[in-house]
Amino acid sequence: MRNGRLNNETREIKFTKDFTKHALGSVLVEFGDTRVITTASVEEGKPKWMDKEEKRGWVTAEYSLLPSAPNTRCQRERTKISGRTQEIQRLIGRSLRACVDLEKMTDLTITIDADVIQADGGTRTASICGGFLALKIAVEKLIAQGKLKENPIIEPIGAISAGIVDGEVRLDLDYLEDSNAQVDSNIVLTKSGKIIEFQTTAEGEPYEQEQMMQIFNTAKEGINKIIAMYEQI
Repeated sequence: MRNGRLNNETREIKFTKDFTKHALGSVLVEFGDTRVITTASVEEGKPKWMDKEEKRGWVTAEYSLLPSAPNTRCQRERTKISGRTQEIQRLIGRSLRACVDLEKMTDLTITIDADVIQADGGTRTASICGGFLALKIAVEKLIAQGKLKENPIIEPIGAISAGIVDGEVRLDLDYLEDSNAQVDSNIVLTKSGKIIEFQTTAEGEPYEQEQMMQIFNTAKEGINKIIAMYEQI
């Protein structure tokens, strides 16, 4: 047992819909003490880099950490974002694009903003889950408004962290566990079990293939439970 939960149990997870007023879709996502506000904003037109003849839209993401979100204050990224921030927002963006048929949202750009207001591990995976829900809410409103003819979302996606701590495979690591993990993983899957992202890194000694599969299977069970929660939102 660790903090009252089994190794294959997630922290308490909660999604609060329509958390902000102006975004077309917004969700406050909570994984234990990690809390992220995710919003979906919609603009007409393609990104400037995209060929004008392309018959598709775009989904992108931005990620930020409130200065007081971690246990020690971090600097605001005003003019230049860090490599870590770039990595995380690219992960969020490509994860969300993997579950969308972009040709069904021609000339629309949807930006998912993930703003971490309190960090205790798993901020990127929480951002993906909340980001998907914000996207889903926005798409439903665009269909109701007649701006989308059909739903571009192929299937739901979910994400969670996992790893090996003290020689044991654990699901949904908090900050303390993540800081002491021998192996650290971030997994993103579709509802049907297809892999979007499976980032697994040994922080010290190499690990066995059998342990890698145990991490994956444990994460898959956790993601299935998260995706099932979407139906209640």
